[in-house]
Amino acid sequence: MTPDSRIYAYSAVLMGSPILLKLFEHNESLASGVFRLIKLQESTFTVNRPHSDIMAINHAAGRDPVTVSEPVFELIRRAKAISCLPDSSFNFTIGPLVKRWKIGFSGHSIPAAQDLQTLLSLTNPEDVILDEHTRSVFLQQAGMEIDLGAIAKGYIADVVRDYLRDQQVENALINLGGNVQTLGAGAEGAWAIGLKKPFASPDELIGVINVTGKSVVTSGIYERYFELDGHRYHHILDPKTGYPLDNELLSVTIISEDSIDGDIWTTLLYGMGVEKSLEYLKQIPHIEAVFVTRDGQIILSSQRQFAFTPLDDSYRITTY
Repeated sequence: MTPDSRIYAYSAVLMGSPILLKLFEHNESLASGVFRLIKLQESTFTVNRPHSDIMAINHAAGRDPVTVSEPVFELIRRAKAISCLPDSSFNFTIGPLVKRWKIGFSGHSIPAAQDLQTLLSLTNPEDVILDEHTRSVFLQQAGMEIDLGAIAKGYIADVVRDYLRDQQVENALINLGGNVQTLGAGAEGAWAIGLKKPFASPDELIGVINVTGKSVVTSGIYERYFELDGHRYHHILDPKTGYPLDNELLSVTIISEDSIDGDIWTTLLYGMGVEKSLEYLKQIPHIEAVFVTRDGQIILSSQRQFAFTPLDDSYRITTY
């Protein structure tokens, strides 16, 4: 139980991350149901299980189409649509490049430029052929791989939210290691989600995002990286070059109704940079963003769906 006696906290390690569930009642049965649901979803969408649909698709690359379950097909269809947007930084076929860099997984060297060029030829999302009638997925080139990791956490967070709603839960929080989805208003009239200070200890915050019934998703270059010759190489790769994205951003946080949108938009906006992102977001009122920049700024696209409380006065705050 948390220090606030009204909130009960349950935790587990799933999807390679600590998972936290907060409820306003002591209900171990419900918590177990949530964790079972997450485990089931993980086994459905992972690339790390030998018998998953995703692994079957990747193993059959260049040879055969693979019929998959409807949830997997629909998520692949959405991932392809986002990946095929003009100048999209979201690319669900980037797996071969991620594996070559191994950032966050023992990788501490820069791949040869020729290696990256060769792998880039295997990362065209247009080469993923979808057949709605047979619900099949075909990767046209041998060596291609799809990875739903950039979108699956958000999808699963939303599945958990819908499950909790079906169980008549009015107030809850689920944290899937970077993807936070909330129901209701929490204990203090809003759920308080910490915004981490880049390249600092995990408990150091630069601010708090307060939301009611919204998702908060943060992606930052400080999450997985290595340093070589005074330069940081982080895990957010540019699908056009094969190298880590290099711009003014340290982190992007998305506030939205659905956590899957958070997954999508953190990646898209990272590629756009701050200025272009702010212009783009003017046309999308249901998506809001918090940008943390290398020069010590916290930039809020707006505050329609959240309130921001700064905790570190070394950062300058701008709201658009």
